[in-house]
Amino acid sequence: MSETPSVSAPWWQRHVELIVVILLGIVSVATAYTSFQSALYDGQRADAISLSEAAGTEAESLYLEGNQQYVQDSQTIQQLAVLQIAAANGDAVAQAQYDELYFIAVSEELDAAIQNAAALDESDPDFWHDPQADEDYRSTLFGAYGEKQLESEELRDQGNGYNRAADTLGLYTAIMAITLFLLGIAAVVRRPLMQWILIVTGGGIFLVTAILTGTIPFVWL
Repeated sequence: MSETPSVSAPWWQRHVELIVVILLGIVSVATAYTSFQSALYDGQRADAISLSEAAGTEAESLYLEGNQQYVQDSQTIQQLAVLQIAAANGDAVAQAQYDELYFIAVSEELDAAIQNAAALDESDPDFWHDPQADEDYRSTLFGAYGEKQLESEELRDQGNGYNRAADTLGLYTAIMAITLFLLGIAAVVRRPLMQWILIVTGGGIFLVTAILTGTIPFVWL
């Protein structure tokens, strides 16, 4: 048997159906917002991952380019060392070949590295200093790779952050759907006590979820 509140009952008992309808509207809008934000975050994740992969591919290309130059410079240094020994023994042809190779194959950065290594050899003759160990030289060859690789990693981390936000908002959407379910039952139940138990339970779940949703930054298209 249904229970109908009397005329003298408090307004919140006499208008429980209206309260349920209003709450259903609020929760429906909030659920739609949460779902929309989840979809936007998922799109942001896809964009960030795509940019990360593009930056990673470019970084790999830069590394291969730098490494190719590094190997070529290594071969040049070895050839220069052989010619230098021959030239030191009075071989004029070797000296001419050394000068020509140095002019053609040695870049400005490698030249600075060779000069620095030579200076270190003079100060510490018991140890041979590899010109290719020079930090400035390595930075010239692989600095762009390092920057692009770091950019790729940062974009991937950003994409992972977007993915976590999208998953979290998806969870909140599902939880808000529970509130809609409880309010839907409250709309058809005729016992005021049961109605308010469902309203309070659903409202509590929604309030907590709405607060948690508010902690996730808003994103737009």
